[in-house]
Amino acid sequence: MTTVVDKPVTEIPLVSGGLEPEPERPVGGHARVEELRRLRAEVHAGPGARATQAQHDRGKLTARERIELLLDEGSFTELERLRRHRATGFGLEARRPHTDGVITGWGTVEGRQVFVYAHDFRIFGGALGESHAAKIHKLMDLAESSGAPLVSLCDGAGARIQEGVTALAGYGGIFSRNALSSGVIPQISVILGPCAGGAAYSPALTDFTFMVRGVAQMFITGPDVVQAVTGERVSMDELGGADVHASVSGVSAFAYDDEVSCLEDVRYLLSFLPSNNRQAPPAVAGDDPPDRRTDRLTDLVPADPSQGYDVRAVIEEIVDDGEFFEVQPDFAHNVVCALTRIDGHVVGVVANQPIACAGVLDIKASEKAARFVSLCDAFNIPLVTMLDVPGFLPGVDQEHSGIIRHGAKLLYAYCNATVPRIQLIMRKAYGGAYIVMDSRSVGADLSFAWPTNEVAVMGAEGAANVIFRRRIAAADDPEAMREQMVKEYKDELMHPYYAAERGLVDDVIEPGETRAVLARSLAMLRTKHRTLPQRKHGITPL
Repeated sequence: MTTVVDKPVTEIPLVSGGLEPEPERPVGGHARVEELRRLRAEVHAGPGARATQAQHDRGKLTARERIELLLDEGSFTELERLRRHRATGFGLEARRPHTDGVITGWGTVEGRQVFVYAHDFRIFGGALGESHAAKIHKLMDLAESSGAPLVSLCDGAGARIQEGVTALAGYGGIFSRNALSSGVIPQISVILGPCAGGAAYSPALTDFTFMVRGVAQMFITGPDVVQAVTGERVSMDELGGADVHASVSGVSAFAYDDEVSCLEDVRYLLSFLPSNNRQAPPAVAGDDPPDRRTDRLTDLVPADPSQGYDVRAVIEEIVDDGEFFEVQPDFAHNVVCALTRIDGHVVGVVANQPIACAGVLDIKASEKAARFVSLCDAFNIPLVTMLDVPGFLPGVDQEHSGIIRHGAKLLYAYCNATVPRIQLIMRKAYGGAYIVMDSRSVGADLSFAWPTNEVAVMGAEGAANVIFRRRIAAADDPEAMREQMVKEYKDELMHPYYAAERGLVDDVIEPGETRAVLARSLAMLRTKHRTLPQRKHGITPL
């Protein structure tokens, strides 16, 4: 018999299933964590206080300050903060800052997920290189695949010249992703510094562009090139500043005096948009009754079709709490496009503006409205079209500049739209402009008219001059005969119930009933479903 001698527990050999002593913590583990924390702090601080002060001296916030203003507090998650470029030559190998000049990640706006990237002008002037572009590509792919809006905060000097064609290829990757995500997720560009050359095409491919006066410029060729080629002397702001693009070119939808108010409105805009094209826009509960009377409209809109009024006051009277967000307010004043809510649900409004060129449609107004209609359709936003239009603007310049082609853009956008569409004829609706502004004949689901409506091929005076030309010329008193014929034409073909009698208007309503009628109609159409013929895509009259 073998005797087993007791041993201390610590000396018992380890066997399977037995108690193992706790392994010792690797030497330096805490040091590694501290090292990571220091590195993160350095990355967050950026290239230093001097560079930050220089950014502030330019009247601009830093990239991280902008992200903090845009997103809900504490919601930002950063991607690839430790990324560095791998380029060599021209001294680049000696300058390899973390982030490579762009901050990417995601966070929330009012609790809803949003992806964002922001150029850091303090690093390489925000210029785009291979690694810089790769970070943006990854973020754009994540935004598209997860179905969330993408906001780009642009403040960069274009392609990084030292990296050559790889920088240009980086822009190509951004452009292709802009195009693929178009109509899939909302894309918003905020120009907060220079955006020149090829870099300007990414904002042009997105849905909305914001610019800040005094710090933001966009152009394909700068002032020096313009002067060398054409001899014209022009400043950066005169060539491509915020006001130029907001009021002249139409490239920018909004212009602001400061970055804070600009980013506040980016947040406000996102409150009207769905996260992607598979969702409905966010609805909110409100205190404004959907059946509220709008009797003020009877006095607000003059019965005389030649008298002007501000259609924005009409929109304000109809929509929830009088609140709406006008898109491109400084461009093509003769048409108003706005995002708003009726009975808590988002609606896009397109309205002729009688105080600007009598509300006539021209090239700029047609393009502005067409883009807005297309955007609303892409993101499941119902459309209400408010008519008071005398026709298309006549003139050699308009014809030679392609009013036919540009007007067709608006027609195409409406004909192609599958969202709920309601037409409201307030006063005059003449000629081709009546058809183009979402008439029943091009697919409006419902059409309503006030008793002040006049739907006709043209105004009574013009029509009488054409139809009764010989009778007027042969009369002893041509002017009296003309007045008689005008009255006869109005009584016969332009009375308020002519279109309703022929089924082209569903009902003639009191102005005071407008909000209630629209609210009920939009509620009925909320389950509308329509599919277009199978095709790769239509051919837009660009």
